[in-house]
Amino acid sequence: MDLFEQPSKELWLQRDEWLDKLIEESEVGSYLVSDQSTALFMDLRRAYCAGAWLSVVVMSVSILDAHLRETEAMDNKIGTAKLFNEYYTGENADINWLRLLRNKYVHLDIDQPALTIDKWYDNQRELEENAVRAIKICIKAFFQSPGT
Repeated sequence: MDLFEQPSKELWLQRDEWLDKLIEESEVGSYLVSDQSTALFMDLRRAYCAGAWLSVVVMSVSILDAHLRETEAMDNKIGTAKLFNEYYTGENADINWLRLLRNKYVHLDIDQPALTIDKWYDNQRELEENAVRAIKICIKAFFQSPGT
């Protein structure tokens, strides 16, 4: 597949159905979910279905940040790293993996760039695997705090 071609309708639907199933399996009962992070997640969903793997990873951190600020910390001044460390420990430590990966993607290291056009082109499978893991982390975070 040409990387600049739209995914087929079948592939788009397959990805969308996978997301529906993942959400359905995670959602049991009522949960406190940030309205802003939910809106961001809808855009992330479209990025995933389109195969925009880097966008999925980058958006995931923003989604988690918004979700935690609204539902857990009630604090829009705390730094993202501190926020994640406070609310994600133990089995949720993979959030730090996601934050560090996102940082590698968006913050240039001239001596050892994490991204180049060749790396982007040649590593689509790895990028997709990272995007899938990022989505799973987001969904897990959404359904960690039972609501009323």
